[in-house]
Amino acid sequence: MEILFNAVGGFVVEVGKFVSKCIYPKIENIIRFSSKIENLRTEMEELTALRDDIKRKVEKVEGEGYKRKPDVIKWFEDVQKLKNEWEVMQEHIAAAKTLVYKCCPKCSRRSEVSTQAKNIWVQFCKLKEVGENFGSNLVVENYRVEKAEHILGPSIKGQLTATRNLNKLLRLLEDDEVSTIGVLGTGGVGKTTLVKNLNNELKNVPSSKLSFGVVVWVTVPRPPIVIRKIQEQIASRLKLQVDNEASVENIASKICERLEKETSFLLILDDIWEPIKLDDVGVPQLSARSKVIITSRFLSVCNQMNTDVEMKVYTLDEDESWQLFAQNVGDIVNQEQIHPLAKEIARECDGLPLAIIVIGSSMRGKTKVELWEDALKSLRMSEPHNKDVEKKVYTVIKWSFDSLESQDIELSSEQRRKHVNKKRGDIQSCFLYCSLYPAAILIDDLIHCWWAEEILGEHDTYEEAYNRGITLIESLKDACLLEADKMEIERRQVVDCVKMHDVVRDVARWIASTFGDEHTSGFLAGIGLTEISHIKISASVKRISFISNKIACLRGITTKCPKTTSLLLQGNEPLEKIPQEFFLAFPALRVLNLSQTGIETLPSSINSLCQLRALILQNCYWFKELPPIGNLHSLQLLDCDKTFVRRLPKGMDNLTNLRLLNMSVANMKSIRKGFFLNFPSIEMLNLSFGSDEATSFDEISSLQNLTRLSIRVDSSSCLNRDYTWMTRLKGFHIKVGETSIQVPYNKSIRAINVYKCEMFSNGELSGMLQFASDLYLHECTGLRKLIAYNTFNGLKLLKIEHCSCSFGPVEGGSGQFDPLPNLEYLDLYLVKNLESVSNFGQYLGLRFSKLRQLNISYCESLTCLFNDRGACSIPKHLEEITINNCLELVELFVQCSSSDQATIVNSEIPRVWKLKLYNLPELGTLGEPQRMWEHLEELKLSYCDGLRKLPFSIQTSKNIKVIRGSSEWWSQLEWDDENFKSNLEHCYKEW
Repeated sequence: MEILFNAVGGFVVEVGKFVSKCIYPKIENIIRFSSKIENLRTEMEELTALRDDIKRKVEKVEGEGYKRKPDVIKWFEDVQKLKNEWEVMQEHIAAAKTLVYKCCPKCSRRSEVSTQAKNIWVQFCKLKEVGENFGSNLVVENYRVEKAEHILGPSIKGQLTATRNLNKLLRLLEDDEVSTIGVLGTGGVGKTTLVKNLNNELKNVPSSKLSFGVVVWVTVPRPPIVIRKIQEQIASRLKLQVDNEASVENIASKICERLEKETSFLLILDDIWEPIKLDDVGVPQLSARSKVIITSRFLSVCNQMNTDVEMKVYTLDEDESWQLFAQNVGDIVNQEQIHPLAKEIARECDGLPLAIIVIGSSMRGKTKVELWEDALKSLRMSEPHNKDVEKKVYTVIKWSFDSLESQDIELSSEQRRKHVNKKRGDIQSCFLYCSLYPAAILIDDLIHCWWAEEILGEHDTYEEAYNRGITLIESLKDACLLEADKMEIERRQVVDCVKMHDVVRDVARWIASTFGDEHTSGFLAGIGLTEISHIKISASVKRISFISNKIACLRGITTKCPKTTSLLLQGNEPLEKIPQEFFLAFPALRVLNLSQTGIETLPSSINSLCQLRALILQNCYWFKELPPIGNLHSLQLLDCDKTFVRRLPKGMDNLTNLRLLNMSVANMKSIRKGFFLNFPSIEMLNLSFGSDEATSFDEISSLQNLTRLSIRVDSSSCLNRDYTWMTRLKGFHIKVGETSIQVPYNKSIRAINVYKCEMFSNGELSGMLQFASDLYLHECTGLRKLIAYNTFNGLKLLKIEHCSCSFGPVEGGSGQFDPLPNLEYLDLYLVKNLESVSNFGQYLGLRFSKLRQLNISYCESLTCLFNDRGACSIPKHLEEITINNCLELVELFVQCSSSDQATIVNSEIPRVWKLKLYNLPELGTLGEPQRMWEHLEELKLSYCDGLRKLPFSIQTSKNIKVIRGSSEWWSQLEWDDENFKSNLEHCYKEW
């Protein structure tokens, strides 16, 4: 029984323990419910505080270009999920609390809530531990933005010119010496399209040097430029959070700090109209790997932003223009009737990509020929043929015009005080005046017209006005509204010009006709007109241009034009006669240009133009006589260069305001005594004398305002004179005798050109030579006596033609000084008995210490250039050598002995970089020393078949860029190593 009792008792005890174990936690949850819930609430608040603290740290560095680590993101999500569970529990907790005083069966609700709270507490413990273990250094990781964001824009795929420009930009980006690149070009030429394609190209470029950490694109707002707007675009690209209330300086500091953390960056600033200080934006000092590209229409912007290189974007050639136009129009351009019209319209766009694309797109789908004919007519009349062309092409270019005033050069405060009442010129009027020309414009011609029209402002002298004109031309070129050009005028003489793009000219004419009548002009230039009788000219027209037509007759103009100030008729070669009363229709005329016409004289009505300031008759080869012009009191410029005028017109004494007189013609008849004293204001004089030249020379020397002089005189005029007055001349060209040597045109040249100087064997020219920089001698003898016993420090160029000297021993002269110590250019043509330049130097006592360029032609006795005998050695500054038709020339440089060669140090060896050799059949070697050719960049040879081997220094040169010669000569050259030939193969071009 006891055994049974014990067994039952043990069982009851175990059952009791089990029941107690199951019930106790529930009882405990019920009894301690409130305290546990309150503890959990406190702990959840701690978790929320921890989350908020970590969130603040994350957000702070997120503004500096970082992002949350994945486990941090997961932790934030888990905390939020737990908080959501906790929020849902609040209703259950409230319900469980209301059961405290009710019957026990209801206590199960409190037990359930306690169980949920325990689960939340377990998650809380884990999340708190993870959050606390993040630490301040492990909260976030460095955030790398995408290397380059794709920017929408037209592709240049298949466009050869644009692709070449892109490749050039990529090469510049790889150049460690280049940090800031300026992309320059007129509006609509494709600068933005180019750099957009560059940006997109950099997304997947393989080159390590082009692997920028980040490429940042900014479209710069139009002036006035707000730095904050630029900063906002950069900050957005870098994912920087910018406080709207923060200062520009504070934002700049953040941008700088962020960019400095990149290994490299590329910043593209597109369409800059005014210079920007990169420091103000926040761009750090550029490292070797980081770059900045700016695009602008203005060279001055590039200069002021210190670009290392400027890359000009040019318009397309005709073939590529047509391809782009056809691409935008579609297959319709191939229709028989439309094709020729489409070609003409594409040609009117003149290679400007924006015009090609916009006009081409506007013609897409238009199948009626009439629409194409109307569009072509509108373009030829400088009118946008629809609103789309006006908005997208004309307005874009007009922005450049509108910006001219702000781009104009400002006077300093001191200059303003001195010129309070003087205008500085109207650059917009100057720009619109350029639209009167159909093609290239001679710079001097343009400035003369501006000056006469008084749109350069008020100036005391012509030189001041001219300088202002150059300044305005450079401003227009900087704004890409004018382009630099060259023009050959005669005898291969090339002068600087400017030209206006066809579309820019159309826009200029559109501006003039649309936005006011102040600049209204009649433009009928370069369109093949043969007569003007059918042309209707408005009485209010201010300027008329008939340049470069085929006009033979000026009859038919019946309208009086009282407001016309410029009449441009140059380039009408068939024009031979002007009606007698013609000029009465233009009483206010200030500029009259009849250059390159066939006229022989002018009608008497020319004398009625009392306001005329510029009369230009250049290259009127049949023009023989000027009528009386005594009433032209306002005339400042009279240019009859290269005409057949043989006598001065009547009434010329009255032209007291004359500033420029150009009558550089042969055989001018007698100029009476006192003539030049009538022109006290004259600044530039170009004239050939007749008789009584000595008196004229004296009068010219008394003209105090004279700054430039070009005259031809007989040799007798140069004897026993005082030339100190020439110190005030800024340029001169004195021709003594009937010399035929062509002197290149240069306003600042100080040249003396002498024919048959045997009359000056006693040094009579020395007084004049003291002020010269260039000396040209033709058929002269006694050269040594000509320049003996004096030192001419100013002479830098010496050219001798058709001269015969003995070059033997000389008597007299100290030989202790160099008469031409600063000679840089020596040109010898048909000099007899000349065996070497060394002999020539010894004969005249020359050291050639600064000689840089040497030209020798048709010297039949020449056997070498230099030998090291005597005092005249190889000129150490020699850079360019050209030799032509010297049939006895054997070698260029002769070393007498190896010991002599040892005495030549590196600093004394010239660095010749250009060598041109023509028709030298006996030339067998270039000569020693070899090191002379190490820097050679250009080698050109023709009919030098005896030269079979190049110096070793040329064979192994890394500087050579061009080798030109016949294919036969190249194939027969001997090489020290065939690899040398292979290395230079890319430099060779067949002559």
